[in-house]
Amino acid sequence: MRDVTEIEFVFEPQAEGGYYVYAPDLPGLHTQGDDLDDATANAREALALYVETLRDDGRAIDQGIIRRTLPIPA
Repeated sequence: MRDVTEIEFVFEPQAEGGYYVYAPDLPGLHTQGDDLDDATANAREALALYVETLRDDGRAIDQGIIRRTLPIPA
């Protein structure tokens, strides 16, 4: 198991404004915000709650998810 110290988040701008935010390595961790600062603050809070729940349940943060990048076909 790898020692997880950082989690990647994706911030997707929304047509109606604001950002939809999720962590690809942590299934079910989703949030949003009215602007990038708000979305970042909400992501930090969501991550803290997510990690607390995992630890309370005796589960590891490392979910065994494998990420790879693939080239876009020509």
